Amino acid sequence: MEIVKPLIFVVFLIITGCASVVYKTTDFESLYGPSAPKPRQLTPDEAQLALRQHKVSFTKDIKHILDSRCVVCHGCYDAPCQLKLGSIEGIDRGGSKQLVYDFARLEAADPTRLFIDATNTAAWRKKGFHPVLNERNQTGVANLDNSVLVKLIQLKRLNPQPITGKLDADYDLAFDHPLQCSTVDEFPKYQFEHPKWGMPYAMPGLSLKEEYKLLQWLQEGAKLEPSPPMSAQATAAIQKWEHYFNASSLKQKLVFRYIYEHLFIGHMHFKGQPEHEFYRWVRSKTPSGQAIEEINTVRPYDDPGAVFYYRLQPVIETIVDKNHFVYELSDEKMQRYDTLFFETDYEVTALPSYEALIAANPFSAFSQLPLISKYQFLLDDAQYFVSGFIKGPVCRGESATSSIRDHFWVVFSQPGMIDQHKVSAALAENNQILGLPGEESDEISLFGFSKFDKYGEEYLVRKNAFYEQVLPKGQGFGLQNIWDGGGDNQNAALTIFRHFDSATVSKGFIGDTPLTGWVIDYPIFERLHYLLVAGFNVFGTAGHQLATRTYMDIVRQDAEDNFLRFMPISQRQAIYNSWYLGLDGLLTDKPLFNITHETQVKFKTTDYKEEFFEQIRQKLGKAAGISDSINHCEQASCTRKGVSSTQQSVDSQMRDLAKLKGLELKALPEMSLLRIKTNDAQGDLVYTLLVNKAYSNISRLIFQNSLRQPENDTLTVVPGFVGSYPNFFFNVEKNQLGEFVSLVRNATSEAELEQLYSQYGIRRTNPDIWQHADWFNQQHPLYRGLEAGLFDLNRYENL
Repeated sequence: MEIVKPLIFVVFLIITGCASVVYKTTDFESLYGPSAPKPRQLTPDEAQLALRQHKVSFTKDIKHILDSRCVVCHGCYDAPCQLKLGSIEGIDRGGSKQLVYDFARLEAADPTRLFIDATNTAAWRKKGFHPVLNERNQTGVANLDNSVLVKLIQLKRLNPQPITGKLDADYDLAFDHPLQCSTVDEFPKYQFEHPKWGMPYAMPGLSLKEEYKLLQWLQEGAKLEPSPPMSAQATAAIQKWEHYFNASSLKQKLVFRYIYEHLFIGHMHFKGQPEHEFYRWVRSKTPSGQAIEEINTVRPYDDPGAVFYYRLQPVIETIVDKNHFVYELSDEKMQRYDTLFFETDYEVTALPSYEALIAANPFSAFSQLPLISKYQFLLDDAQYFVSGFIKGPVCRGESATSSIRDHFWVVFSQPGMIDQHKVSAALAENNQILGLPGEESDEISLFGFSKFDKYGEEYLVRKNAFYEQVLPKGQGFGLQNIWDGGGDNQNAALTIFRHFDSATVSKGFIGDTPLTGWVIDYPIFERLHYLLVAGFNVFGTAGHQLATRTYMDIVRQDAEDNFLRFMPISQRQAIYNSWYLGLDGLLTDKPLFNITHETQVKFKTTDYKEEFFEQIRQKLGKAAGISDSINHCEQASCTRKGVSSTQQSVDSQMRDLAKLKGLELKALPEMSLLRIKTNDAQGDLVYTLLVNKAYSNISRLIFQNSLRQPENDTLTVVPGFVGSYPNFFFNVEKNQLGEFVSLVRNATSEAELEQLYSQYGIRRTNPDIWQHADWFNQQHPLYRGLEAGLFDLNRYENL
């Protein structure tokens, strides 16, 4: 009986249609009056009345439906039609036909950042966004008939997709497929041309109960209850930090400008406060205690234009994993800032200009701050800062990720090993050639990249010469030049996994020894941030994006050169060449890894990379994190500590899976989530399967598809979760793991692939896919705590 009422309501809508169908017209103004944005936020009195009238509650009844069925594809810049459904502000803003990712753009587009570039729905209408909710007369009929959202849900109910097999070619699932961002007036044409394109797109429709609740809420005007007041604890923490950041001395102003420009992109969290509360650092026209009026510059170092204040803005939209990375604020962090920047003897005599030529270059803008203080600030939370260029709100980050390998390890140079006065002097002397594309803002031409490429290449040459001068004769780098994390900071060793146009940064060395490694020093760290985070504009021109991409090649080479300096002189060129196969004659003529200074690392074998990283593991101790006992098992009996016998048994079979290489991995997409079902449903296990695609090189000179070496692909199996965009779910009973591994290994024919996907996979057509997605999203915080957000299903494959 519970589904009878929803069923009657939904069927009634389908059978009778709405007024626009009955009257054979799409002239919605004549039917429902003029269109104008409507208030969606209830007053406290209105909320009490709605409660007494038993109206649908957004918080209790609707939010979890939107989050689990809609936000999982509509949560970031890559949301179709820019329709972000993680907040009432995003829903009310609606959709846009403007492309965010336009790599042929000759002029920069106006940015359309939700909560930033317009303060109300009327302003979004002026920027070209069209409503998906009814903005005409607020009647129940109009609220349903004049809503794009309702029509898309109804279209799915009218044309349900198959419940087995693959979806047919009518569903375009290419990541860059053309979008049809229909307005309500255009919907009859959309429905005629794409009858299968209802929402959720290319996934099973909502259950009757979910659809009934959502349609009832929309019929009642899509209202939202008032937000609960901020807790006294949160209010006090905000006041404390805003007071701290808005201090008045020149030194304090410069320090907090530096810190703000590095933290603006992430989610701040107060240590010890509720896990769902996050904030953004913003620049506001108003001081602490007043309503925030954010200054919406494109970049954090753009001229704010007037007196401003650093403020903490609550994050009110649903947390999605792909743009969620957390920086913790605490009393200890405040004391750390004091130690690094205010208990050090130096003088700030003037504040730097906001002119782009200076502000876009951190070596100019912040030259008065101590180098070691700045570098240690970055090292303390290295995973956060590296995640900025890997995982920021751009969401589809090809400018960064197309220039890195699918799997590599990162360590950092030890602060202070080379005389810092000499380093600072060298940076000042080379200030011009350390310039980045951001200094030309969005005015850079399509061929403007060549100027900055020349700068970057010249810097590599001069850096090499600098080391030749300052290093003792014949003595190169040793383990003492690797940052040890202070003995317990697990930011000292990182693993980066690339998943095509997104990537993930994890602490520790995960996976088998990779082909390449990076050693990041201070100038590399700053350039990564100001190139790909602070200075990057996803709405910028093709010239800006091209210059960013090509310069990133140079920064990558700089980090790789640092790594090679720890290898024996006789092996450096050969290792370097092995990373860039097929580029004979195109490689740099000048080796840039100090051929006259022999490494101080003592090697006992000829497996130099493996031995180097193992020595680093030993040096780091606790800072290296937990050893990878699945992909990098050094002995037959290695096991994870502190896990159940069931997990150890499954780990053993996962080691067999992790040994698959090359064409044995044909059946697996880049990132899969594997659920291992045990006798106890509460004890089911999760593993992430990551296919590391091999390339002969990742130079910008050749298209990457032509560089693929699938015969050299590898697989990394990680307990728990890695990544934000699962390409596929597998669901396997523990006692069938052996058969699953065997089938993955041997599945090459269409029939064998079909057996694998139909027997163990969860396809887009599977009516239970939502329950599986819910389960993974519920498990995610249990593994990753504060850092977990909703997974995105935009890249879920049609296998």
